[in-house]
Amino acid sequence: MLGKFLHDESGATAIEYSLIAGFIALAIIAAVGLTGQRLITLFESLIDALTL
Repeated sequence: MLGKFLHDESGATAIEYSLIAGFIALAIIAAVGLTGQRLITLFESLIDALTL
């Protein structure tokens, strides 16, 4: 019974998919954060250009 438990890999796939989903989520968060900063900079420059 212990040997069968040690060789069971059915949960490994779920863990791998969870790790992949986590890395994808981190990439999306980083991309949105960088894009947000660029938009803020763009709008601030537009405000400065319009108020001159």
